[in-house]
Amino acid sequence: MSTSGRTAAEDARTASDIAGTLRDADFVRIVAHADGDALASSGLLARACTTVGIPFQVSATTLPTRRVESRDDEFVVAVGATGGDVVLATRPTSALAFDIAAELGGTPDPVLALAGAVAAGISPGAGDTARLLDAADGRLTRRPGVSTPTDDLADGLAHSTLFHAGFSGDAEAVQAELAELGLPVELDDDAHRHVASLVAFSVAGPAEATPRAGETVERALRPYEIGDDHPFATLGGYADVLDAVSREQPGTGIALALGHDARAPALDAWRTHATAAHAVLREATTGRYDGLFVARMDDAPVATAARLLGDFRSPEPVAL
Repeated sequence: MSTSGRTAAEDARTASDIAGTLRDADFVRIVAHADGDALASSGLLARACTTVGIPFQVSATTLPTRRVESRDDEFVVAVGATGGDVVLATRPTSALAFDIAAELGGTPDPVLALAGAVAAGISPGAGDTARLLDAADGRLTRRPGVSTPTDDLADGLAHSTLFHAGFSGDAEAVQAELAELGLPVELDDDAHRHVASLVAFSVAGPAEATPRAGETVERALRPYEIGDDHPFATLGGYADVLDAVSREQPGTGIALALGHDARAPALDAWRTHATAAHAVLREATTGRYDGLFVARMDDAPVATAARLLGDFRSPEPVAL
């Protein structure tokens, strides 16, 4: 199928229209941008293709436009990218992917869709995610505390890329901070509140923190705990892993989004990615210009480091 001459109207087709086209395809190739939202969307679409017996291939890359050219025997879905026979570009793409998957067949996972939306910076329940939150009713419980993918607080706080604090990237430093709180073995709501206060103060308190740090850290607080023996402890933690693994190890991320048992390697990739990103904020050579703050460091996870820099350390509105 041709990938040229697309219009905005063509790219705005309904979920039902797209599902109908996919159902008639001999082979579907899903090309995703390497980010958590696009990865979750790809997983939703691929799982639906599996349910109805449509052969497919999924790839995730930072340069998806190089992979969207299609041949006559395949149908290309571009997620978070331009080109392809169908484009899912408006974030969160996972909300539309959920609808397409539901129309195509099977029962798409609203928790995966919500995690994709959270990775795109959307609060659960906002906009199109309200119906996803309703669909996940009974599987998510909101509580005080901090979003982490694991129940190990030191691990979760040290490697979160939802915020940057002085202890970020250093599990031993986090453990020392937690020891000062005198937390019980089984964390109750009060204990979770103490942890949230520690994180909020550690993020917004330092003199070098940006004025927006205190507001931005809110997305990591008051998490939705995931039930059903889910591989990840909270929705925000799940989103954090999806985004990190999509950039660090896309193949592992695809396996995770498809529902395979990829928790351990995904968490390893998340830790590696987070450690490198937080190191940039502490160790990079920086320069300040009119409206721009630049950090220079070799082998840095650029997108994540730039986001953290802009949200938590940059004295200028734009960080690079």
